[in-house]
This record gives sequence, structure tokens and C-alpha cells, in this order.
Amino acid sequence: MNQSDKLKFGTDGWRAVIGDQFTFPNVARMAQAASEALIARGATGPLIVGYDHRFLSDRFAELAARVAAANGLSVRLAEGPATTPCISWAVREQESAGAFILTASHNPYEYNGFKIKEPHGGSASVELTADIERRLGPLDAVKETGGSEIARFDPKPAYFEQLGRLVDIERLNAALSPRGTLTSALKWPDLLTIVDSIGGAAGGFFSRLFGLHRPQTDFSAPQFLVEIRSSRDPLFGGVNPEPIAQNLGALSEAVRREASRYPMTMGVALDGDGDRVGAVDSDGSFVNSHQIFALILRHLVEGRGLAGGVVKTFSTSRLVAQMTEAYGLPLHEVPIGFKYVCNKMLTDDILIGGEESGGIGIKGHLPERDGILCGLLLMELVVQRGKSLGAQIAELSERFGPHAYDRVDLHLRRVEDGKEVVESIKRSAPASVAGQHVAEVQTLDGAKMVFDDGSWLLLRASGTEPVLRVYAEAPDAAQVARLLAFGQERAQVTAGPGRQA
Repeated sequence: MNQSDKLKFGTDGWRAVIGDQFTFPNVARMAQAASEALIARGATGPLIVGYDHRFLSDRFAELAARVAAANGLSVRLAEGPATTPCISWAVREQESAGAFILTASHNPYEYNGFKIKEPHGGSASVELTADIERRLGPLDAVKETGGSEIARFDPKPAYFEQLGRLVDIERLNAALSPRGTLTSALKWPDLLTIVDSIGGAAGGFFSRLFGLHRPQTDFSAPQFLVEIRSSRDPLFGGVNPEPIAQNLGALSEAVRREASRYPMTMGVALDGDGDRVGAVDSDGSFVNSHQIFALILRHLVEGRGLAGGVVKTFSTSRLVAQMTEAYGLPLHEVPIGFKYVCNKMLTDDILIGGEESGGIGIKGHLPERDGILCGLLLMELVVQRGKSLGAQIAELSERFGPHAYDRVDLHLRRVEDGKEVVESIKRSAPASVAGQHVAEVQTLDGAKMVFDDGSWLLLRASGTEPVLRVYAEAPDAAQVARLLAFGQERAQVTAGPGRQA
């Protein structure tokens, strides 16, 4: 087998460029190896197969389903595109053997991917993906014919019912409609929620949840919900389908415009497969994933009276740690990748678990990210408190201090270059960075320099791409910029010329 034939899992699934490594033969090989691994674990089916809005996802999914069926699994294939959390809930609801999901999540349009879910609905464990990688064989070993007939099904109704058990959507609908009265501090038509699916699989989900048969796209009529970029777009409007500030210009513009009529207008953004969330405040400013995590954590504890452990990944804001200390809740810090959050949610009583990239899981649902559930909770907490997202973030800053955060991704010449930059910090960390004393270096995942005031700078290399990720948190944006500049300079010095920002 050539080196180019080796397919490797990243933090959640295998992803590659369509037509380069992500081809029909390689999808068939992956489906064969994954089917063998599941059967070796005792799986007999049903296996759920789902897919998103990306180019050829439906055909890749049909191929994966045929291979699984040919290997003796009973297979249920989604009848149309659906979000990853929707398919994950189908796994739980149908007591399935697991799922294959054809999606590249938030990656650029030229990518597609192959996610694997286990019977609990969460991401495949490191042990399972390692077994699949070991089983990858040549194309002539793939079985593609025979087996039982593939059944088609609609995963959305059961998923919507589950969301209705977690959030009182009927109550929200009644409160937010033109006839509703929200709270003493908030009245219709103060609040309008604009949902941006960036052309991904979450398009239309919010409209369906609130009883509409098609995406609500009309801004002219009195309402509380509008969706933009809700139609399938395999090119995602020319941006990456990741709910971060640089990709949400259309949402920010719409929120600013509508805030003149609806003062509490807010935006909710979903990534390409609907498992990550971003938000926009009424002035059009971006609400990052750390702030969303903190808002939802406060809502669950103070607004709903819930308790449990909290899981955060290594690159997530220290604000979460400050909040758990104030609430008296146990905090677990894990390496980057939601599969590590998932593991904790399976073994401990976890109220909420999240990561820097916008993936948040909630108690009572799945050990998995769900952007739509988080969007509903953002709507609920604004209604309950009668205050905008920005006003509630200001309250958190007043109580716990300011927290500024940013990240840059550096593209290097080789995968090894990023690893060497990280190892150089571990071997010989500087005494100070940007005028701040390095109090300690943490190495749970990469190399994190923690400073006396709690600020930090993290350098972490990708294991599969020539990419070095540099993260920083400090009390203000200027200090964050200085920390990031040091990280970029360190990469240039260690990795040598050829680095690109």
C-alpha cells in the first residue's frame, strides 16, 4: 500500500480534499474497515448512515451504506441531508450499532469527511479509530454487493421531539410571537433571532422546530425568527462553514440592520453539519465560543437550577474555571478534541462540556456537540433574563473580570515543523513573554505558557497537517495580540523560512 493510500483520523473523523484523497474508492475502503471493526465489536445493526450538504455527500453515503450492508449489517440511510447531532440522536433513539456520517463539518468546501459514531451517539473512541486504521486494506478487499436491502428513513421528527424535551419550544414560541408578552424587561417586538446556517445541513431546522414547514426567510412580516443562507450551498457562499467572526459578515450585517426595528436582535450561526455554534449580538459584534459556553453554563446553573461537572478542553477560556469555582462544581480539563469531552460525559455526571471551536454538549442529551440545542438555549436565556447577549456578557465580565481571546493558524512547510516548535517550548520555555513572567508550562496538549496574572499562550501542532495553532487569552485584546505575535515569531525562528500566516 502506498503512503498516499493511508487514511488517518483527525480529532473527529477522516477528512480529505474531494477528488484528491477523498474519492469513491477510499470511501469504500473506509466503510469496509469501519464495518469490520464494528462487527468485531459485536455489532449486528442497524447501522445509521447520514450525510450533509457537501458536494457528492449523498453519493458517498449511498456507497458507504452499500458496503456496510454487503458486510452483513442492516443499514438505515437518511432520506435527505441532516445535521450530525440529528443523526447522532437517531443512533440513540433506534439503539443502533453506530453511524457513518459523510461530512467535513466546518472545513472548506473542497473537503469531505467520514465521521463514525458509537452506540452512545458520541464520537468514535481512539481505540475504535485505531482499529479501523489497522483494518484499512486494498480496494479489491471491499465488499459492495449483497446483504439486506437498505432502508430509508427521516431522522428529523425524533430529533425535534428530543429537543422539545430539553427546551420548552412551545413556550418560547408563544412568548416570542407577535401576540406574546416576554418578561417585564422584554416585550415583543424587541427580540428577533436570525439564524445563519452558511448553506449547511442545519438550514430550515429552526423553522421546522417552531412549526413552519419551510425556512422562514421573509424579513418584512412581523416575526421573531428569520433564517439566512438556509438553502443548500456546497460552496458555502465562498467562506468556510465555520461559525467564527470572519465567516459571518452576512449575519452581522443582517443583525445590525434589523436591530433598528427589533432592539434585542441576535444572531445564531451553525457550522456545515450543525454541531458547532457561534452568535452575534445586537450591535453586530461576534460572540465567541468561550462566551457562549459561559452564558449557557450560567443559564443552566442560575436559570434552571441544575448541577453537575463541567468539562473544558485545554484551549478553552479560564473564565469557565472561575465560574465552576464560584458555583462549587467539579471541573475537568481534557486534551483538545470533543472525543475527550465525550469520554467524561460517559463516565461522570457532567452538566456541560465544551471546546474552543464552538462545540458544546449538554446533560440529558448526547455525549456530543449540538449547535441547534445551544442556539435554542441562547434564545431561552435572553428571554428569561430580558437582556441581550452583550449585556449578559458584560455582567460576567463585571463579576469575573475581562477575558479577551484569539487564535491564529500558521501553515508550515512540514508536519514535523509544528511539532518541533512545540517541543522547543517544552525543552526551553522563555522566562517572560511580552513583558509577562512565565509562571509555568503546561503540556496536556501542546505547550501552554501560563503567566502570573492567569493569562496564557498555547502552541499546538496538528498531527496530520503542517499547521501550528497559536492560542492566547489575556484581560485585553492588545495583550492577546502581543502574545500571538510572540508565538508567530517563535514558529518562524524554530521552523525556519517558508512559514505562511
